[in-house]
Amino acid sequence: MATEARSDSQEQVVQIRRCSCVVKGGRRFSFAAMVVVGNHNGEVGWGYGKGNEVPTSVEKAVKDAGRHKVRIQLDGATIPHEVEGRFGSARVLLLPANPGTGVIAGASVRAVVESVGLKDILTKVRGSTNPINVVKATFDALSKLRTREDFSRLRGVDV
Repeated sequence: MATEARSDSQEQVVQIRRCSCVVKGGRRFSFAAMVVVGNHNGEVGWGYGKGNEVPTSVEKAVKDAGRHKVRIQLDGATIPHEVEGRFGSARVLLLPANPGTGVIAGASVRAVVESVGLKDILTKVRGSTNPINVVKATFDALSKLRTREDFSRLRGVDV
């Protein structure tokens, strides 16, 4: 069943970190991986995994990404409105773009927005550029998206 759930989703490794622990015989290395998993149709998740080898840590991160999956409201190939997300000192600004603009984003934000399925978007990262915090800030921004129908329902006004 796990392979069926992964078959429609694609994973992108955002960052792999090598950590070391000093022991009597020298340094012992371990690895930590940050992965973004998405189906290019509005569903995306992030995961963080640690292990003694790179493939093990990526596997754990993919499994963790399944626990952090969210559904995103899309407006065609772009987002419905401007939105800013925050995590720690990282700030990510997402702006809707005209058709044909493409994805204008850094590596961490690009991994998330492409996994969601966005084709036209402008982004700006302010503050911390730590890839892990930037990915989490991007998820915060995407979670704040609302459609016209959502606004009309929440405010009780016809749009």
